[in-house]
Amino acid sequence: MQDLLFFRDAFNGYLKESLSAREPLNLYEPIVYIMELGGKRLRPVLTLMATHAFDGDYKKALNAALAIEVFHNFSLVHDDIMDEAPIRRSSPTVHEKWDVNTGILSGDVMLINAYQYFENYENDTFKALIKLFSKTAIEVCEGQQYDMDFEERDDVTEEEYIKMITYKTAVLVAAALKMGAMIAGASLKSQELIYDFGLNLGIAFQLQDDFLDAFGDPDNFGKQVGGDIIENKKTFLYLQSLKMGTQEQVTDLVDLFSIKPVQPLDKIKTVKDIYEKSGATEAIKREIEKYTHLAFESLKLLDVPSEKVAPLQEFGLKLMQREV
Repeated sequence: MQDLLFFRDAFNGYLKESLSAREPLNLYEPIVYIMELGGKRLRPVLTLMATHAFDGDYKKALNAALAIEVFHNFSLVHDDIMDEAPIRRSSPTVHEKWDVNTGILSGDVMLINAYQYFENYENDTFKALIKLFSKTAIEVCEGQQYDMDFEERDDVTEEEYIKMITYKTAVLVAAALKMGAMIAGASLKSQELIYDFGLNLGIAFQLQDDFLDAFGDPDNFGKQVGGDIIENKKTFLYLQSLKMGTQEQVTDLVDLFSIKPVQPLDKIKTVKDIYEKSGATEAIKREIEKYTHLAFESLKLLDVPSEKVAPLQEFGLKLMQREV
């Protein structure tokens, strides 16, 4: 049975072979830079694992996995510009290291590169992969727009928030898995089940990320802790605090989310205190468990040997126990 490290090493080796900075350097060096910053590589690894789970040759899925990872990093480059984020994976963001225009243009090339990797597939497989990828890419953009819209709204619901993170984060995890199943020639039913697994796992992953954004260890998290609070993002923690907090807590929270102070540390500390005292932190932990359970229920329905499913289940468990 191949384990997570095997597939991660296989992908990283293929990524290294595929990366090169060519002329004009100011266009391609930022791409190499963001791709070499690392990250969890969870999406491409899931593509390879899904192919293997359905008795396919994981090597045939390397180009799809690379497309997924390049697209993911493209979205990060542009998200960081929109969020004015200074740090990504404990290093300066692309627009900080170069400039905003470079970040936009290099990101554009990354999106085009992602489509090019699918050119290695033929006929029906190519069409199915491109169709899923285009649908997913649009949904990711829609999710980002919802995220930005929510910063200006005071009436965001929990349902709207879950929809936003489903589009912004979960659909790409789900698509990564389904692509692996497609390449392996899995049945349509199996493709949908593995997609559902990824969708629910992706929701749980983003909720965990929201929790770590507020309460993670700055030395491990790799991003600016409290970034969502600084940007006044209506995360699940915020929405639960409005729902469960006292009138005083709710009033204070709304007031704090109407400002962007120059020195935000006091704001972050006060908001985190409200999150904890209102019960929002316990609520988000329950929600993470809920979606993780739903993900694993889809895995149980797959008509594949248990030893093939085990690595995916182990992956999901590790993902939910992470601190970064």
